[in-house]
Amino acid sequence: MEKQKLNVVWLKRDLRSQDHLPFFLAEKEESPFIALYLYEPDLMISADNSQRHWRFCYQSVIDLNQSFSKTNKKVEVMFATARDAFSYLLESYDLKKVFSYQESGTERTWLRDLKLNQLFLSKNVKWVECQRDGVQRGRKDRKDWDKHWYIHANLKIINNTFNHLRSIDDHPFHLSKDLYTKLEDTDLKIQPGGETKAWKYLKSFVQERGFSYHYNISKPEKSRKASGRISPYMAWGNLSSRQVYQYVVNSENYTFHKKAFNGMLGRLKWRCHFTQKFEMQTDYEYQCLNLAYEALEWSTNNDVLKKWKEGNTGIPMVDAAMRCLHQTGWVNFRLRAMLVSFLCHHLNHDWRKGVYHLAKLFIDYDPGIHYPQFQMQASVTGINTIRIYNPVKLGLDHDKDAVFIKKWLPELKGLDSKLVHEPWKLTGMEQLLYGFELGKQYPIPMVDIEESARQARDRLFSFKKNTAVKEYKDIILNRHTRK
Repeated sequence: MEKQKLNVVWLKRDLRSQDHLPFFLAEKEESPFIALYLYEPDLMISADNSQRHWRFCYQSVIDLNQSFSKTNKKVEVMFATARDAFSYLLESYDLKKVFSYQESGTERTWLRDLKLNQLFLSKNVKWVECQRDGVQRGRKDRKDWDKHWYIHANLKIINNTFNHLRSIDDHPFHLSKDLYTKLEDTDLKIQPGGETKAWKYLKSFVQERGFSYHYNISKPEKSRKASGRISPYMAWGNLSSRQVYQYVVNSENYTFHKKAFNGMLGRLKWRCHFTQKFEMQTDYEYQCLNLAYEALEWSTNNDVLKKWKEGNTGIPMVDAAMRCLHQTGWVNFRLRAMLVSFLCHHLNHDWRKGVYHLAKLFIDYDPGIHYPQFQMQASVTGINTIRIYNPVKLGLDHDKDAVFIKKWLPELKGLDSKLVHEPWKLTGMEQLLYGFELGKQYPIPMVDIEESARQARDRLFSFKKNTAVKEYKDIILNRHTRK
C-alpha cells in the first residue's frame, strides 16, 4: 500500500499562526502538511524545565487550535522524544520535508537536533530550518549585525494561510492522564499562554500601559503594569520580534510617546543581541564566558543557597522578589539582576548554583537571554561593568513606600513603611510596639549588606586585573562586540 505524502512543520519556540516562515514555506509546497508540537520526556526532566513552561505551551497550542477549528484542523501534540515521533512518521507516511525555526537552545536541544539531522539525511528527508528573530547561525563576529537586525525587523509581515494543513488519523504518543491534568491546571497568578493573549498585552501596552514605561520600568510594583509584559510571548514565540517592532512603531501613539516606546523597542533588540551571543557560544549555559573565572573560589554553604531559593534570606527586597517569582513567574529586569548579584556577590555562590532555579521560575525563560544575562550579572565575563546591587538602596529608591515588599512579605505588613527595608534596625522597644520579633516572624539577615558588598568588590575587582582574565577578554570582545 502506497504511503500518503506528508510534510511537517515542527513547532518549538514559535507557537503562533502569523509571521511564521516555516508555515509559509510548507504552504508554498502545495502538499499536505501537519503542525507538530512535542512534549519531549527527555527534555521535560532537564534542570531548566518546569511545569509552568509546559502549561504555557499547552495553552498556546490550545489557542492555535481554536484559530484552526473553523477548518477542522489542529496542531498534532505528541508525548515522545523527537526521534521516536519522527521515526513513527517516517514509518507511517511518505515524509518529504520538515520545516522549523532554528532553536538557540541548550546543549540538550542542540545534540537532539544533530541526531535528528542524521536520521533525516539517512531517510532522504529535507530539513529546512529558518532564522528566528534576526539571529544568525554560523556567525563568527558581530560585524554589521545591527544593520541586519533592522532589515529583518522591517521586512513585510508574513500572512499565513493553511489550505494544505492536515490532521493525521491517530498516533501512539498521546498525553498521559497525569500530564494532561498538570497541563489543564490553571494558575491565575501566572500569565496565560497563547497568540490571542499575546496580542492583548501588546495592544494594551501601546494603547495605554506603555505611556509611563520609561518612568516605571525599574519600579518593582509599577513595572508590572507599565512594562510590555510580552516577554513570555516572545520566549515561546506567540509573537515575533518583527510583529512587535512594526506594531509599536506604526501605532498612532508612537509619535506622542516615542521615548517610552523606544525604550521598550531597545530592549526588544537587546534580547535578540543576547540570543545572538548564545547562538555563537552555547557553553554559556555551564561554563564561564571568560574561562579565567573558573578559578574563582565560591562558598559551598547549601543552607544559605536553600534560603535564597525560598526567599528567606532576611533581606526584604531579595525575599519579596523571590517569593513573587515563585507565585507569578515574573519580576522586572532590575530585580532579576539583584537576585543574581545577591547570590553571587553577597553570598559568594557560584552562578551555576542558581541559574537553573531561576530558569524554572521565569515564565519567560529563554536560554538565549537567560545564560548570557546571568553571567553578566554574576560578573564572570571580564568584559562587563561589575554591578553589585544593594537591595536596601534598590528598595528605598524604587519601592519607597514598601508596597511591593509588603505585598509579598505579609509578615512585614504591620511595620511602618520606613522600617520595612531594614527590619534588623528595629530596637527592642520598637519591636514590642509593633508586635514584631525579628527571627520569629521574619528571618535575621544572612549577611551584612555593606560588608558582604565590600568583600565582593575587593574579590572581583582584584580578580579582573588577572592576566588570564585580560587575555580572554580580548577574544570575547572580538567575537561578541558589535562594531
